[in-house]
Amino acid sequence: MSTTRIAGTGLTRFGVHEGRSGRDLFAEAGLAALADAGISPEAIEEVYYGNFIGELAEEQGHQGPLMADAIGVAAPTRRLEGACASSGLAVRDAVRAIEAGQTDVAVVGGMERLTNMGTTAVTGGLATAADAVYEGQAGVTFPGAYALMARAYIEAYGGSKTDLAHIAVKNHANAAANPDAHYQHEITVEEALEAPIVASPLGLYDACPISDGAAALVLVSERFAESHGLEAPTAITGSGAGSDRLALQDRASMTYTPATESAATEAYAAAGITSQDVDLAEVHDCFTIAEVLALESLGFIERGEGMGLARDGVTTRGGRLPVNLSGGLKAKGHPVGATGAAQVVAVARLLAGTHPNASAVPNARVGLAHNAGGTVATATVHIVEVIE
Repeated sequence: MSTTRIAGTGLTRFGVHEGRSGRDLFAEAGLAALADAGISPEAIEEVYYGNFIGELAEEQGHQGPLMADAIGVAAPTRRLEGACASSGLAVRDAVRAIEAGQTDVAVVGGMERLTNMGTTAVTGGLATAADAVYEGQAGVTFPGAYALMARAYIEAYGGSKTDLAHIAVKNHANAAANPDAHYQHEITVEEALEAPIVASPLGLYDACPISDGAAALVLVSERFAESHGLEAPTAITGSGAGSDRLALQDRASMTYTPATESAATEAYAAAGITSQDVDLAEVHDCFTIAEVLALESLGFIERGEGMGLARDGVTTRGGRLPVNLSGGLKAKGHPVGATGAAQVVAVARLLAGTHPNASAVPNARVGLAHNAGGTVATATVHIVEVIE
């Protein structure tokens, strides 16, 4: 089985890209990844591309060939859709193809263009990732769904809005030094607590922004890296995926996400590690409560004990397990189809020492990227390690 090496990474800035098309955004990220790898488009054997609501946002389906063409690649390509986990699934498929020896070099990434739709249309579009009959017809949107999860968690285990505010403060502080982040300013706990309520108990600073952006990686087999003399200091050593019932009312629990646990279990086993070996993590924090649920389901902390980690400094830079040093979805931004790939980009750059916040983890060797779709009906986990 071939190890999957990360040969190149590329990102656009996440935020508002008025007047730019989706193909333009992906071209920027994809071409940057190819340049970083030092690989020509002609060498690419496959393209794996994640996107969620291109039909609604740009009236554009069948985006795979379009995006391959935008980066000058003439190779088999496919679009993967798993709501907010779309490009996490794309990374997983590319890794599995390389591990199986079916391909040696691939571009993998994703893109979403959302801000042109306006808040109301985006909220409605994103809500299509929920159960249209049993949630959508009742008016459930994702702020409301995650608010229900937060209320259930606080009722079961305790915690407060202040604990959630510390998560937002941490991630804004991390994004402040990240030039690719949507929000590059810090906030205080008081500002987070005084922000308008979106869906109780979640306020404005508990929610990620609506963002445009794209992310891409060039992944290669170990054989390809060695034969071409590529500088590829990091590798994806473990990949996992999991699923759960789509509608919240069909779940066994609203305070735990078994899709994440399943994905993590598979990824840890493939990499030959446990959660205790992870030095840093990028987790799916579309809302602050989502970071809590992720950290528990990933096995970093026992159930019911994750709410105070940011408050106690465990997950801050300099803490035992720095989480979302990129700023996370909360402050880096969340262009849905790009998020999973962007998380892997961030982990790779942090481990390689090329991320703006890499100085916070100078000795890190193992990182984790966790991507989730909807209310975590879909999840992927990738382990990234420094290769000796």
